[in-house]
Amino acid sequence: MSKGLPKRSEDYSAWYNELVKRADLAENSAVRGCMVIKPYGFSIWEKMQSVLDKMFKDTGHSNAYFPLFIPKSYLSKEASHVEGFAKECAVVTHYRLKNSPDGKGVIVDPEAKLEEELIVRPTSETVIWSTYKNWVQSYRDLPLLVNQWANVVRWEMRTRLFLRTAEFLWQEGHTAHSTSQEAIRETEQMLEVYANFAEQFMAMPVVKGKKTANERFAGAEDTYCIEALMQDGKALQAGTSHFLGQNFAKAFDVKFANQAGQLDFVWGTSWGVSTRLMGALIMAHSDDEGLVLPPALAPIQVVIVPIFKGKEQLELIREKAEVIRKQLLAKGISVKFDDRDTQTPGFKFAEYELKGVPVRLALGARDLENGTIEIARRDTKEKKSFKIEEAVTQVESLLADIQQNIFNKALKFREENTTKVDSFDEFVKVLDTKGGFILAHWDGSSETEEKIKEETKATIRCIPLDAKDEAGKCIYTGKPSTKRVVFARAY
Repeated sequence: MSKGLPKRSEDYSAWYNELVKRADLAENSAVRGCMVIKPYGFSIWEKMQSVLDKMFKDTGHSNAYFPLFIPKSYLSKEASHVEGFAKECAVVTHYRLKNSPDGKGVIVDPEAKLEEELIVRPTSETVIWSTYKNWVQSYRDLPLLVNQWANVVRWEMRTRLFLRTAEFLWQEGHTAHSTSQEAIRETEQMLEVYANFAEQFMAMPVVKGKKTANERFAGAEDTYCIEALMQDGKALQAGTSHFLGQNFAKAFDVKFANQAGQLDFVWGTSWGVSTRLMGALIMAHSDDEGLVLPPALAPIQVVIVPIFKGKEQLELIREKAEVIRKQLLAKGISVKFDDRDTQTPGFKFAEYELKGVPVRLALGARDLENGTIEIARRDTKEKKSFKIEEAVTQVESLLADIQQNIFNKALKFREENTTKVDSFDEFVKVLDTKGGFILAHWDGSSETEEKIKEETKATIRCIPLDAKDEAGKCIYTGKPSTKRVVFARAY
């Protein structure tokens, strides 16, 4: 199954693209720049959705749905927002087709031009805030804590499956509050939700921080983010949470009567993660043999592969395997018994290794005689034999150990690939030879940040929330700096 999979060390991009396809996660569609998420890939996204949805609801949020189409005039109401998205918008201009006069297919009916063009949703702040105007009259209507699971379109010309596609899936939270303090607390809370999800479920360590003005979401006062490091030394923004201030409330005239009876604009937030997390999951953990999935998000946590000759042996093995399967299911562990007789056990082993199934059980006729079962773990490829009656206990313990081991490995990689530098020459050298996160002083100006980006293609990923005050000099200008920021080349 994994034969011919490119090596990460030789061509990381080719390895990634090939792995996404061979592991049955996704493929390019007939529509340029869009993807088909295949059942196995979508089952991972569903697990992500399920976990996140519970985390959102546990923090008081409810789901709603808003239109896919946004009137063009809405985007004009918040100046920095439209500037940030104008180049990525897909625009609907007509509402009808008709048969072509030459009989060859259909054409756009020129008589069916829309009075106002519609934008296919690149993000929903404008359409949601136009709705909130009708929902908010007094402080009693606040806070509004709403999330939407949806698809969005951002017209990308250079695409890569999961990481950057013209259409992708995501969730977007949009909340309205009576005070700035409450909105900021919401923004910070949702950043914590994302960080906890990334580390506890994706087994992916992240740096929590604030974006610089250059990297801030269009229309936000502040953007908080989590940044992860991929195995090729590039950063990936894994989630963002934005404090919108009163910008969208003012643009759409969303006011409320406070407890003193005075009218004021509400304070807003928005926050989101997307199917880009699928790309992060692949690149943070997988190896040259295929996917390495953390058990918390693996669609199949355990696969049982029978090793048999003939139906009689298979039925004896099935009987024992079914007992194990039911016991595992009772503990909330997902299990597959693969009794296909069209593939050899060796083929199945390679297939499930490629698909990143965390634990594999192999059970044959000789195992039944000896009362043993072979248990293999995907992360380290170790395999051992245990008594059959110990199988469930061993699997349960092993899944927890694999989850922690995958996180520890990713954390160790990040630590080994985080470098402090104090000069621009050193900065460039580390970027070109090692990559990873670079901790360096910066003078705080957008001009310096832009020049560094132009010369090196590295950006400030974030100003870490836990950054310690430390007097220093900007690596580019030599001007005073009070703390180090995280630079990296990124996806």
